[in-house]
Amino acid sequence: VKRNKNPDESRPVPTRLVTIIIIGCGNRGQVYSRYAHEKPEYCQIVGIAEPRHFTRNRVGDLYRVPDDRRFDDWQEVAKLEKFADAVVICTQDSMHAKPAIAFANLGYHILLEKPMAPSEEECRGIYHAVKENNIILAIGHVLRYTPYSQKLKEVIDSGAIGDIVNIQHLEPVGFFHHAHSYVRGNWRNEKESSFMLLAKSCHDIDWILWITGKKIARSSSFGSLRHFKSEEKPEGAGDRCLDCSVEEDCPYSAKKIYLDTVKMGVTGWPNKVITEDPTPSSVLEALENGPYGRCVYNCDNDVVDNQVVNFQFVDGSTASFTMVAFSENICVRKTTIFGTKGELVGDGNRNITVFDFLTQTSKRYSPDSFPQTSMQNHGGGDYYLMADFICAVASNDQSFLKSTPEETLESHLAVFRAEESRITNQVINTSW
Repeated sequence: VKRNKNPDESRPVPTRLVTIIIIGCGNRGQVYSRYAHEKPEYCQIVGIAEPRHFTRNRVGDLYRVPDDRRFDDWQEVAKLEKFADAVVICTQDSMHAKPAIAFANLGYHILLEKPMAPSEEECRGIYHAVKENNIILAIGHVLRYTPYSQKLKEVIDSGAIGDIVNIQHLEPVGFFHHAHSYVRGNWRNEKESSFMLLAKSCHDIDWILWITGKKIARSSSFGSLRHFKSEEKPEGAGDRCLDCSVEEDCPYSAKKIYLDTVKMGVTGWPNKVITEDPTPSSVLEALENGPYGRCVYNCDNDVVDNQVVNFQFVDGSTASFTMVAFSENICVRKTTIFGTKGELVGDGNRNITVFDFLTQTSKRYSPDSFPQTSMQNHGGGDYYLMADFICAVASNDQSFLKSTPEETLESHLAVFRAEESRITNQVINTSW
């Protein structure tokens, strides 16, 4: 890797083409794939594994993947001699560990969508496979990679607020986003996916540990499925939104979230999740027959819709994290960090303000310019994660990434300890 400048940004540039295989061409797999479309001189997709015929061929055609490199299942790829530099694994949470370990053993570098896996045992298995085979591992902890987070970390590390004493961090999931993904969707049920703190907020916990640079001593957590359950079902509500007499008064109506929006031209997320080719007729059919047309009070969901996590670090400082479904904003985090010399407030997007105790003045910081890319998800984090991963693979150097396998494992263990506290109603003493 040459540490020279891109034409429009001061970033490392790969000196060779990196070849990748996409394992799972759902929403996240297709997002990461866009990097190969935007930077074909740096990244080429040479194989895909996706069980859905329509999606497999659409993605394959878009990236000109040969027919004999389009597979129904990742295991078909693993049976072949290694034919790419890396794999990008974007299967469902419960399907992460087996392909990650298998491809590590085959010598592929790995970008693995978060979380690593639903269990501590599987996470440790991935970690050991990566270490034993000298594999570069990137996890989809995209919050570390955003220009906003990079600027905030720079301000903290400069000593602008002194030593961190406390962090308050909020993740507002978004009322219809939660209904889509965690009540009707793929992450609604722990047995089929993983618990909410791991599925949705593992990168928030990772972010807190990265920003503080501290080790956790004790953890506690509380949370519940407060609203999206049968006891909260309005009188007269039907089992499906299209046949519901009170649908007009329900903010979680599938008709409003999907059918009304596709008629306005929304063919991306979330409509693209419920049908491969979103049109008013295909969305209507999905709502009539599929899981996304169900009443939110009549689903098989069991993950929490609100949760708080508290950490005490080894040095006595503390952090609190809140995840809540019921918000206007979708995943736009809010953070306040209290230090010995000042206070920092971040809006999760473009504004970071520091109040200095000594001068009693405020100073505003803004992130560096955002990338010119279609990969604007997560504040540019998706783009920069892929860019850094490609550089890391090109140079065989993990340090181009914003986290190590050890840090990734540690933050996942912190999530497991917090969930243990919620379930057992105990304060958990943390040991690594």
